[in-house]
Amino acid sequence: MGIEQFKGSCLCGSIKYELTGDAKRFYHCHCQRCRKATGAAHASNIMVKENNFLWLSGEKLLKRYKVPDAERFYTHFCSECGSVMPRDVPEIGMMIIPAGSLDSEINIKPEARIFWESRAGWSCNSDGLPTFSEYPD
Repeated sequence: MGIEQFKGSCLCGSIKYELTGDAKRFYHCHCQRCRKATGAAHASNIMVKENNFLWLSGEKLLKRYKVPDAERFYTHFCSECGSVMPRDVPEIGMMIIPAGSLDSEINIKPEARIFWESRAGWSCNSDGLPTFSEYPD
């Protein structure tokens, strides 16, 4: 799976970032936190190593919300337009990139649906992707 070089931004364009290197994972996450954070049936997240990520502009406009009872879950969003933005997970040295925030088409496809058992009853079907009750090994 790979990402050569891609750029992304928020809806209003105030925050911009760049990815260079290989993607490590691409999942549709169906957990309740991701559903609430995105307002959709699932979050489509790409994981890249932290050193493959660079904020290009607008980093000062990022706001952070940490779920109080969550060990690592928080959201980053643009304080101007509310778009969900990439967030770091230092414990694993990765950045979680909301796939919808990329500005160009990517050549990688989601590899699995995670937290499948906690999906909303009205959610999509698996579309033949592997499903996992939590994170895959």
